[in-house]
Amino acid sequence: MGYFVLEKSVLNGEVVISGAKNAALPILAATILIDDEIELRNVPDLLDIRTMIDILKETGKNVYFENNIVRISGVAKNKVIPYDLVRKMRASFNVLGPLVLRLGEGQVSLPGGCAIGVRPVDYHIMGLKKLGFSIEIEHGEVFAKRGKSEGEIFITLPFPSVGATEHLMTTAALLDGVEVVIENAAMEPEIVDLQKFLNKMGANVVGAGTRKIIVKGVKRLSGGTYSVMPDRIEAGTYAISIASTGGEGVVKGIIPEHLEILWEVLEETGTKVDIFDSYVYVNGKNRKKSININIQPYPGFPTDLQPQIMVYLSVANGASMIMENVFKNRFHHVDELVRMGAKIRIFDGTAIVEGVKKLSGAKVEGTDLRATAALIIAGFLAEGKTEVHNDFHALRGYENIAYKFKKLGGNIKHVI
Repeated sequence: MGYFVLEKSVLNGEVVISGAKNAALPILAATILIDDEIELRNVPDLLDIRTMIDILKETGKNVYFENNIVRISGVAKNKVIPYDLVRKMRASFNVLGPLVLRLGEGQVSLPGGCAIGVRPVDYHIMGLKKLGFSIEIEHGEVFAKRGKSEGEIFITLPFPSVGATEHLMTTAALLDGVEVVIENAAMEPEIVDLQKFLNKMGANVVGAGTRKIIVKGVKRLSGGTYSVMPDRIEAGTYAISIASTGGEGVVKGIIPEHLEILWEVLEETGTKVDIFDSYVYVNGKNRKKSININIQPYPGFPTDLQPQIMVYLSVANGASMIMENVFKNRFHHVDELVRMGAKIRIFDGTAIVEGVKKLSGAKVEGTDLRATAALIIAGFLAEGKTEVHNDFHALRGYENIAYKFKKLGGNIKHVI
């Protein structure tokens, strides 16, 4: 396993954002429904993307990935996806519905545990059953068979789960003659991107980006070309990094309205943000002020930026509160930040962050994707040398991360 070595840096300049991992993954899973050739553009080269491509190949699809373009052809033939692939990321479970629609039945392992807390697939299974699937779970394996679907199906999610929303709308797209209404759906921009992809391939989906999605199943989806949206979480991570170090820079190739709540938080805490059509200018030269943040499903402040904004507030003036309402246990990065001199206490899903004058370099371990990104930011803030171990977490979700930070003037070395 590799690690990152960092020293105190002020980040300045321009960074170009890659395609969105969290949009590309459900789109890739949906390609199981389509027999024609598909070309996906602006796909980031990440460990998670490579895992999903391996899963598609396991089903029998032909997949070629080069220069951020994925070409997919062929027909899914294999209905079993082994645990060795599924355990690497939870998004892999979203192939179950499409597999069953194409082959009549499918078997996918349960994804297992997750570093950021309990993330059960109960809502996926509940929804698939309402779509007419029969499902049995034995020895950690989910066995699903296609059954008879009613002409009109109503599904209300107990929580606006992104994964379940994507899984159900994708599966419903090919339920010919069936209308599926998903209530309390997640509203994330990645779901809108999935709707755009499905509709371009011939589906009939409306309502993505609202709490109610309506899918009218069609008989067949066709091939074509689609370009994945930019990654709003990567954009937010670099914006926070520039602001945290007191630098100024431009985050390019983004859709700024996807991060309105972040720009508001940065402005309120003393960072200047100028918003343009496809980029933002960030100036973090002013001393940071404290703030209270509620972590909520979209359009609230995203849980995937919670660890990063915590680092930003760890050197602000005064005490801030961060209330995590999506994944209550998403605080594994806190112990590592405390080792670097941060003053953070956790009480029942809320972090109290008392700003300190400086952080100190240390050897720390990334526990998940966003926590590792947060520790890298902390390394740029800290006096002395920082080593962030478990590099593979960051490589799951940030394309060319060391290169991009170096271009911004970051003192970072990736030791493999």
